[in-house]
Amino acid sequence: MATRVLIFAFFTLIFSQAFASDPSPLQDFCVADSTSPVVVNGLVCKNPNLVTVNDFTLAAGFDKPGNTNNSAGSNVNLVFASNLPGLNTLGISLARLDFAPGGLVAPHYHPRATEVLTVLQGSLYVGFVSTTNNTLFTKVLNQGDVFVFPQGLIHFQYNQGQCNAVAISGLSSQNPGLVVVASAVFGADPPISDDVLAKAFMLEKNTVDWLQAQFKTN
Repeated sequence: MATRVLIFAFFTLIFSQAFASDPSPLQDFCVADSTSPVVVNGLVCKNPNLVTVNDFTLAAGFDKPGNTNNSAGSNVNLVFASNLPGLNTLGISLARLDFAPGGLVAPHYHPRATEVLTVLQGSLYVGFVSTTNNTLFTKVLNQGDVFVFPQGLIHFQYNQGQCNAVAISGLSSQNPGLVVVASAVFGADPPISDDVLAKAFMLEKNTVDWLQAQFKTN
């Protein structure tokens, strides 16, 4: 019986680590040391005796609109452990999203994080696709509304209104990862074979070649 309990506890520990987004911290904080040459899963801790309050502060300019003068009509201002060292090992990060009218954050996913978005200004058409029958969940969010995008699922945000829109997103990892679907597929370097993409997307090869050229130049 004791052996069974031990085996159960062992596998519980293994699976809990497998499904966790970021490991739990083992100390009050682990301020990132950007000068360390050591490579670890995350960022090396700074000597605690050298930590100051500035390690936990970032003048991110979150009160200022981002530049949306680009082809997407959007801007994402990120706060990660790389620019706010005090976030290291705490399992969270933050982003401000700005949208011009018609602005889009293209379909993408975060392999290591769930995202919770709050609209501060304007309105956004948002959604994600589940792995169950590719079900699409969408909603038009107005000021003050909150929406959650589950970890690893393709999602998007689109300003279909006539005014600028602003949102804040919290993510459940200090390094959520980002895969923009179209860029990953058609902008891969070296490129994915156009035979593969033509068959996968049921397109003519010359259409695939054209799409790859667009993402190569952008």
